[in-house]
Parts: sequence; structure tokens; C-alpha cells
Amino acid sequence: MGEATPRWAARSQITGRAQTDTMNNEPRRPDPDELLARINDQNDTLYHADARGDLRLYLGAAPGVGKTYAMLAEAHRLKAQGTDVVVGFVETHARPQTDAMVTGLEIIPRQQIVYRGVTVEEMDTDAILARHPAVVLVDELAHTNAPGSPRTKRYEDVQIILAAGIDVISTLNIQHLESLHDVVAGITGVRQAETIPDAVLDAAHEVQLVDVPPDVLRERLRQGNVYPPGRAQQALENFFRTGNLTALRELALRRVAEGVDAKLESYMDTHAITDPWRTTERIMVCVDHRPVGERLIRHAWRLVRGLKAEFTVATVESPDSQRPEYRAAVAKNLELAEDLGATVVTLSGRDVAETLATFAQEQRITQMVIGHPQKSRWEEMTRGSTVNKVLRLCRTVDILVVADE
Repeated sequence: MGEATPRWAARSQITGRAQTDTMNNEPRRPDPDELLARINDQNDTLYHADARGDLRLYLGAAPGVGKTYAMLAEAHRLKAQGTDVVVGFVETHARPQTDAMVTGLEIIPRQQIVYRGVTVEEMDTDAILARHPAVVLVDELAHTNAPGSPRTKRYEDVQIILAAGIDVISTLNIQHLESLHDVVAGITGVRQAETIPDAVLDAAHEVQLVDVPPDVLRERLRQGNVYPPGRAQQALENFFRTGNLTALRELALRRVAEGVDAKLESYMDTHAITDPWRTTERIMVCVDHRPVGERLIRHAWRLVRGLKAEFTVATVESPDSQRPEYRAAVAKNLELAEDLGATVVTLSGRDVAETLATFAQEQRITQMVIGHPQKSRWEEMTRGSTVNKVLRLCRTVDILVVADE
């Protein structure tokens, strides 16, 4: 989900050559089932192979936000640059502006499948593989194929296309993500029949959010730009209520943000960047058995809420921590932390300050909250101060020392 340049922008047309039969030198189509079997092999490394195509997703909170339009606009941009791009399957829903965007693009004829006497059109994966463009557009990634199709789900077709070295641009609504199935049902009252595994989204080379405020989307429905008038009014009163759209929009925003954060973490690890970049505030509280731990946690929680930060509460085990009274006091502090939504971690280390500092660096903590030391000045001089050592070790972290009343 990063910003790296897609391979299709620079791919040589040599990759578009069809495979040839060594016996008669005639073009041979790749075997789709063979490619899918390779993908499903747990030891296969297709997701990481250089020859694998890239998946780019336009993600939205609901139908009508403009995902297909954005995908088609990108196709025209790529075509103008000389990229070999085709339409594998695009569903315009008879929207005039979207229909117009298809004009000028090469379209792969759809496969005709007869089911119960009705002819259904589906994407022709074999034809796409034989044509072997640099980029193919595949709308509605979560779509379920008609019975009789070679594969059950469209994302399975996309995996085969990617395995053949073809880049795919596709679209997806947040409610079709498997991990959010129950969440979306709780919000909208509707259980989605079509979902895709989260791994498909996670493996995407890039995810771009197509975002429209709920009021704007509802106005689009009223104007007939999403559904026909009769269906639009029903949609406004049910799935497309302002509250539903706001909640789905937040889910989409959060999921894209998580992906961006993961890409940033990977970039920083790859480039050995250990100092935190304050794109997201991460607040860590250090507690032990002392009663001041409750004050530290509540103080940090107020900071977390104000900054919309990530919240971690950490404790370090020590020889004293095995005593029953110590364990009970620590457990009480950690229980409060969990009640306030913190991620609770128990660390092990012989030196408390070094253990905390190492964890803070690994997690790229931006702010740390610790309690004021209880030792006297003489004890600090002779035995050392944990607080002072943390201050020395964590020079890139803002540290708040809270007084012990």
C-alpha cells in the first residue's frame, strides 16, 4: 500500500509475448488451473517473485463513491503514456459518465456462461492470459462468479492473472472484507454474501481510498447517478443512511491508514531508521506495583484521547515481582490499563531502564510516561536511578515524569 512506482509504468512490451509450444512453435495459453495450484501451494513464493504482477486497489466505503470512474481515469492516463492496458471486466451500472470513460479502451470480450437457461457474462480469464497486456482492469473484486465458471470467486481469477505477470487494477468496497463481516452486519443490518480474504487486500501493491462524504453520496443517489430512481429511494432509507455511511467511511479510512502505517514501518526497518517519525503518536506508560501506577495510566489516557494516539502500558518483571503482594498490585494496574483500552505488555530483563528503552525503540514510541523516583538522592548516587537512565537512553522520546503524591 505504498507509493512505489508501479511496474506497469516502465514494463517492456517483451513481457507481452505469448508462451510457445516447443514442439510446433505455436502460441500456447498458460494453464489457469496450473497457475492457481501454484498459488495455493503454501511453499510457493509467487507473492514475492519479481515476475508476479502488481495489484492496485481502489477502495471505497460504499457503492457510488467513484471507484470504477477513478480506475478508468487511471487507465486512460496509462494508455496516454504508452502502457498496454485493457478492460478485463468493468461494470458501469449504466451510469452515463462511467459508460463514457470506457470509450477508447480495448475491451476483452466476456465469457458467456449458461446457467438455468439464462446466459450470464463473466470475465474471460483465458482470453486475458492469451492477450497478455501489461495492465488489465477488473472491477468488483469480491464478485462471485456464475455457477459453471472455472473458479468460484473473481479474486481467484485475479490471482491467476497476477501469477502470469500481468498487473491488475481493481475495485473493492470495505463491506466485502472478510474480517469486517460481523462489524458491517452490526452497522447496516445486512450480511454481505460476497467477501474476500483480508490477505488479498494485504498483498496489494497499492491501495488508494476513493472517499466521498455521506451527504455528497446521498445527493448522488437522489440525482439518479448511482441507482435508478425507485431503487435509489429505497437505498437512501436503508443501507445508505447517513449513520451507516459514516461508520463505513471510518472503517475504510482506518483500514487504509493501517496499510500506510505498515508500509512506513517496513520502510523504516529496511533503511535502519530507529528514531520515531511522529506521523502517529505512540504513548507508553511504565508501571510497577506502586499505587502511582493508576495515576500514570489515567494521565496517559487523557493524552491518548486528546492526540488520538496508540496506547501501551508496560511493566518489567523483576525478582521482587514474584511476591504475591507485588503481583496483585501489578495485576490491578494492568487491569485498569486494559479497561481503558491500552495494549498491555509484560517485559523481561535484568535492567529495567534498558528493557524499557529497548522496547520503546522497537515500537517507535514517541512519548513515555513514568513515575517520579522514590529513592533518596543518596540512593540514586550509590545505586543509580532508573528514571535518569531512561532519560539518557531514550533521547528521541518525549518523557513525562509524573509526581507521586
